Amino acid sequence: MKSSSLRAARWLRSSALGVSIAVAAVSVPALAQDATDTTDDSADAPIVVTAQGRAQLLSDVPVAISAVNAEALQNSGANDIRQLNQVAPSLLVSSTGSEANGSARIRGIGTVGDNPGLESSVPVFIDGVYRSRSGIGLNELGEIDRIEVQRGPQGTLGGRNSSAGLISIYSKKPDFNFGANGEITYGNYDYWRLAGSVTGPLGDTLAARLDGVWVKRDGFYNDTNNNRDVNNRDRYFLRGQLLFEPTDALSIRLIADYTYRDEECCGAVYVDGSVNPNIGNLNNPANPILQPGASPARVNDSGNNIINVLRDLGQPLAAFNRGYDRTLSVTPGRSYAGKTKDYGFSGQIDYDLGGATLTSITAYREYRSGQGGDLDYGTVDLLYRTPSDDAYRQFHTFTQELRLQGEAFDGKLDWLVGGFYADERLQIREATRLGTQFGRFASCRVISGTSLAAFYSPTSQGCLNATGRGAAAGLGNNLLAGLDALDSISDRGSLGDIYRQNGKNWALFTHNIIHITDKLDLTLGLRYTNDRKKLAASFTNDNTACPTMQGLLVPNLQSTNATARGLSQLMLALGCVFNTSSEINGVSINNSRKEDRFTGTAILSYKPVDDLMLYASFSRGYKAGGFNLDRTALKAPFLPFGFPAGTTPQAGAQALVGNLEFDPELVDNYEIGGKYSTGPFSLSATLFRSDFRNFQLNTFNGTVFLVQTINGCEADLAGADRDASATTGSCDPDKVGWGVRAEGVELEASLVPARNFRVATGLTYSRTKFRKNLVGTRLGTPLDPALRKLPGDNLSNAPELVATGSVTWTPEIGSSGLTGLVYVDGRMTSDYNTGSDLFPQKEQNGYAIFNARIGLRGPDEKWGIEFWGQNIFNKQYAQVAFNSPFQAGATSAPFTDPQYPGGRQIFSQFLAEPRTYGVTLRGKF
Repeated sequence: MKSSSLRAARWLRSSALGVSIAVAAVSVPALAQDATDTTDDSADAPIVVTAQGRAQLLSDVPVAISAVNAEALQNSGANDIRQLNQVAPSLLVSSTGSEANGSARIRGIGTVGDNPGLESSVPVFIDGVYRSRSGIGLNELGEIDRIEVQRGPQGTLGGRNSSAGLISIYSKKPDFNFGANGEITYGNYDYWRLAGSVTGPLGDTLAARLDGVWVKRDGFYNDTNNNRDVNNRDRYFLRGQLLFEPTDALSIRLIADYTYRDEECCGAVYVDGSVNPNIGNLNNPANPILQPGASPARVNDSGNNIINVLRDLGQPLAAFNRGYDRTLSVTPGRSYAGKTKDYGFSGQIDYDLGGATLTSITAYREYRSGQGGDLDYGTVDLLYRTPSDDAYRQFHTFTQELRLQGEAFDGKLDWLVGGFYADERLQIREATRLGTQFGRFASCRVISGTSLAAFYSPTSQGCLNATGRGAAAGLGNNLLAGLDALDSISDRGSLGDIYRQNGKNWALFTHNIIHITDKLDLTLGLRYTNDRKKLAASFTNDNTACPTMQGLLVPNLQSTNATARGLSQLMLALGCVFNTSSEINGVSINNSRKEDRFTGTAILSYKPVDDLMLYASFSRGYKAGGFNLDRTALKAPFLPFGFPAGTTPQAGAQALVGNLEFDPELVDNYEIGGKYSTGPFSLSATLFRSDFRNFQLNTFNGTVFLVQTINGCEADLAGADRDASATTGSCDPDKVGWGVRAEGVELEASLVPARNFRVATGLTYSRTKFRKNLVGTRLGTPLDPALRKLPGDNLSNAPELVATGSVTWTPEIGSSGLTGLVYVDGRMTSDYNTGSDLFPQKEQNGYAIFNARIGLRGPDEKWGIEFWGQNIFNKQYAQVAFNSPFQAGATSAPFTDPQYPGGRQIFSQFLAEPRTYGVTLRGKF
C-alpha cells in the first residue's frame, strides 16, 4: 500500500480546488485589509456559543470549535447532522447498516460499527440533553438555531463519553413575537418534504413554539427480486415548546418531541474490481482459474470458489460486476423494512440568584428501532434478520444536569460547579437466522475449496456426487456424517435473544476561568465520573445441527490426521457460526462492572490585542467500558459449552461472560491554537495531538464480530502482531501504552468583503495512526489476527487531508426589496480505508462533493424559491466496505497470501447517496 503521506502529497499536487482552498485559508488576511473600508460589521454578526457552560463569543473561546448558524444550515440544505460534513472539515458523519445508528468521527476518531454496547466517542446533545447514540442525530431536526462541533476530548463539561469531541444541536426557542414559516420541497426520487413552524405569545410571560416536518422519498437502491426500492424515506417529526419567563431572573423552557420512521434500509452491493483496483480479477467470474482438484470440464469456473457456489445456488453473476450500479441482490421474500420511534421531553430552568446563576436540565427519552435485513446482501438465502417487531433495540434514558455559575474576587474568577446523572436502560431483542440455503451453501463451500472439489455437486446431498460420498466416507473420522448435518441447516438460528443492560452514570465537575491579568487567563476544569453497568442476557436457538456436528467432529480437532482436523474445524466454524447452537436454548448469563475516572482540562490563553487570542491546552478524556452485546464474543463457535471427553474444555456460558467485557477508552490531548477576528474576517488555527489507550474497535471479519481494545507495546514485537497467529505478539503489561495517535493541524477562515457576500474555508490535516506494535488489551494480550493490517497504518475513515469551502452571495435586485441567493459548498477528501480491519480491498480513493443552491427571495424574505442540488457531480463512492458474510474463498495455495489479507474474500459496500436535486418554496409571516 502506498504510504498515506505520499497519497496526501499526490492529492494536493493534483487538486486545483485543494490548493486554492489551502491558499485561501492562509491568504485571506490581505483580502480582509483591502475589504475593511467597504464592509458593514452587521453583515457578519458574531456567533455566541455555550461550549464552556457560559454564553461566549466564538472568537473568545480557547477551544477548537466550529459553529454553524441557522442561515448557513438552511443554505447548505442541512436536515440532519450528515450535512455538517460539508462545512466542518474535521467531522465525518456516515451511516451504514442502519439509518438509526450512524457514526460520527472527529479528527479521524470515532466509534465504529453497529454494536449498541459501544457508546459513541462523539456524542450528540440536543438542547443540552445527552442522546444515547449519535445516530439519533440522523433524524429530522426541525428549526435549528445553531450547531456546535467541539473537537478533541470534552472531559469536563461535555458529559458522557466525549473522548473525541461532541456535537451540540440547539433548536430555536419560542418567541414572544408572533411568527410562522413553512416550506415545500420536491426533488428527484419523488422526494417530498413539508416543514413548518409557528411561534408566539400565550400571555405576557408565556410563549410557545410548534415545529413539524414530514418527509417521503423513494429509495436509491432497486431490489428487482422483490420489486421495491430500498434506502427510502418515510418519516415525520413534531416538537412543541413552552417558554415561561415570569421575571427577568427566571426562565423555564419545556420541550417535547416525537419522531417516527417507517423505512427500508440499508442495502449494499458487491465491490467490483473494475472500480476498486485492490480487488483486481480475484472476484471476476470471467477469470478462468480452476480450483485445486476441480474437473477440467468446468472451464467457466471462477478463480474464487465462493462465486462458483453462489452462482450455482442462484446468484446472478452480473452482481459482481455492476460497479456503482444500485441494483441490489436480495433474497426473494426478505426485507429491510424497519420502524423507529424516538420521543421524550426535557425541562430547562435558568435562575439568576443574584450572585450566581443556576441551570437545571431534566430529561427523559425513549427510543426504539427495529430493522429487518437480508444480511448476506445477495440473492442466495444465507443470513437474515427478522422484521422489526421481532428484532429491535430500545433505550429508556433519564438524565439530570445541574450547574451553578458565577463570579468572585471582583470578577477575577469565573467559576462553575455542577453534577450530572444518567440512568439508561437498554433492551435488545436479536433474531438473526441462517437462511434456507445456508446448509447447502456451507457444504458446497467446504467441498469446492478442498481436495474433494472434483466431486462437487450442488444439487446433491452434502454437495457431493455419489462417487464423492464414497470418497468422503473413506476418509473416516465421521466426516461424511458431519457434512450431512451441516448440509441440513435451513432457516435456523436465534428465536429471539434478549439483552438487558442497565447503566448508571454520575459525575461531579468544576470549570473555572481565572483572569490573571486583563490579557491572560487560566482555565482549570476537573470531573469525577462513576459508571456502573449490569448485563443480563438470555438465548433461544433452534440450530440442532451444531451440537450434532460437535459430537461428531470435535474429537477430530486434536487428530493427527491433518485432513480430518482441517475439514472438521471448517465445518464446525460454519455450522456453529455466531454461536448459533441449540445448546444455548434457554441459557441465561449476567454480569456487572463498575469504574470511575478523573478527567479534566487546563488552558492558558493570552490576548495580546483585542482581535487575537492565543492558547495552549491539555485535556484528558474518557469513554466508559462496557459489554459487547453479541454472543459471538463468548467463545470460538466450533467448541461446545459442554465438551465431549478428550477435547479442550469449554466452560459454561456464565463462566465465559467476562469475554464480553471491554475496558474504558482514555485519551490525553494537547493543543496549541490561535484565533483572529476583526468582524468581517476571522481565522483560527489549531495544532493538536491525541494519544488513545484502550481504543475501542469493533470489526466484522466475515464470520465473527470482534470488539477489542487497542493498545501499543513499547517493546518491538518483531512482527508478531502482523502474523496470522492468535497466540504470538504478547507484551509485558508494564510496557503497554497508547495504541492510537491523532495529530495534525486545523485551519478555518471566513471573509465577508461585502455585506451580502461571504466566503468560508477550512483545511484539516490529521495523521491518525495505529502504533507500530499493537496488543489487544491493557494486559498486553496478542492482537487478534484478523486485525494484523492495523499496526503502523491509518485508522479507517480517517483521511489525512480534508478541505471544505463555501461561497454565499445574496445580491439585492434593484430597489424592489428582492434579493437573490447563490450558494456553493464543497468538501474534498484524500484517500482513506473504509474498513476497520484495513484490508486493502476496502480502500476508497479521494473524492470531492459539491452542493449548490440558487434562489430568489421577496422583500424581507417573506417568500422564496430555491433550486438546489446535492452531490451535483454525482460522485460515486463507498461509505464503508465490509467482508460479505461467510463469503471467503479457498484457503489453499495458490490463493492465499498472508501479507495480503482477504485475497479470496468477497466484499460488499454501503454506497453514499447519489446526486439529488429539486426545488423549495418558502414563506413566512
